[in-house]
Amino acid sequence: MAKAMTKTQLVAALADEMDSDKKTAGAALDAVCNVITREVADGGAVTLPGVGKFYLRERPERMVRNPATGEQLKKEADKQVKVTIAKALKDSANG
Repeated sequence: MAKAMTKTQLVAALADEMDSDKKTAGAALDAVCNVITREVADGGAVTLPGVGKFYLRERPERMVRNPATGEQLKKEADKQVKVTIAKALKDSANG
């Protein structure tokens, strides 16, 4: 498995792809991340064409089991960020 790309490497790759400098590419990446974070936190969804969809899923209160003791516990309702990967990305990863 390949090592994950760091933010510095991603910014450099974006700068090359955009024919721009790293400062502009870094600002663009930060702006995209901020928009996704804000929209998902507000309960919305963001679709990045060819990449996937980021959205918030609300989970109801439920019973869970402590794996160490086997004890049943009530877990409060919570929210979970989910990502659905786009078919185009899945297809490109599978050759």
